[in-house]
Amino acid sequence: MKRSVSPESRPAYLRLYEKLRGDIVRGVYPYGGKLPSKRVAADEAGVSVITAEHAYAILCDEGYIEARERSGYFVIFRRDDGFASPAAATAAPTPAADRSVRPAFPFSVLTKAMRAVMSDAGPAIMERSPGEGLPQLREAIALYLARSRGIRTEADRIIVGAGAEYLYRLVVDLLGRDRLYAIEAPSYMMIERMYLACGAAYEMLPLGKDGIKSRDLWAAKADVLHISPYRSFPSGVTASASKRHEYLRWAEKPGRYIVEDDFESEFSVSRKPEETLISNTTRDNVIYINSFSQTISPSFRAGYMVLPRHLADQYGEKLGFYACTVPTFEQLVLERLLTGGDFERHINRVRRQKRRELAADK
Repeated sequence: MKRSVSPESRPAYLRLYEKLRGDIVRGVYPYGGKLPSKRVAADEAGVSVITAEHAYAILCDEGYIEARERSGYFVIFRRDDGFASPAAATAAPTPAADRSVRPAFPFSVLTKAMRAVMSDAGPAIMERSPGEGLPQLREAIALYLARSRGIRTEADRIIVGAGAEYLYRLVVDLLGRDRLYAIEAPSYMMIERMYLACGAAYEMLPLGKDGIKSRDLWAAKADVLHISPYRSFPSGVTASASKRHEYLRWAEKPGRYIVEDDFESEFSVSRKPEETLISNTTRDNVIYINSFSQTISPSFRAGYMVLPRHLADQYGEKLGFYACTVPTFEQLVLERLLTGGDFERHINRVRRQKRRELAADK
């Protein structure tokens, strides 16, 4: 039986946050408009004021609203433009940490999972995996994304591969080399190298303080946009809420796609899943990519991508002859870490530690 995560099982503060965010995006609360007080919002939603405070804090963190002393909360999200203020457009981005630096996954937990897989699976660890990845791992990833990332997808839309760089290559193989791709400038060097190695044409779009500069985005001739909205490397730029919706508007033109490279978002200090483009698109044209190189180990060469339904249906015909590049044993270890809760416990430990460090610095 296929398992699922019910929206009603999500915490009350997330449900209130999602409702208010939806109202803001739809214009129920327009730019510059004032939101109800936390007490009023709590009463209307049937939740506590503390729950409402939590939801409002997340909306502030993500750039949908801002708190004004003795005045309340006001909408700063603009649905119809993504242009930053002149000051923001010229501000220098904050450099990100080196992509190789990561919190250590507990070695004892990893080896325990490995031993359990060898004991339980036996000779099955030597069998060949299906090209798209083991069904049980793809199902475990789908449930993890729904639980912890707010992304709801079917397991058969997930493709497992040996790290993000390999998955970038699959994207080009799937979409074609006759397309023009666009990447952030500056961008993670392996993204540009991959497009070069594939013989795919690409253009570089300059980053501003809150994402790709609007004038360059709309002037681009590309029909595939490869971005890291949570935190671009090496600039450290995080796309604002307005910019994320601008990316989705850009992709509304038929034939356009977004490749969402969700690098390092698991280690956000936010108390809710970081907002993703794939969970907000209405056109099913976002390809979501993530890997376990930061969350477990760079030597653990395993990643995954979530394809739009029509591309998932085409994958077998176009690329079904590819063998899966992640060993069966490693896939079974990942599946155990995800289903047993060890992976998310590690993520939560790191996030709590980062929150404590931020609080100590204040």
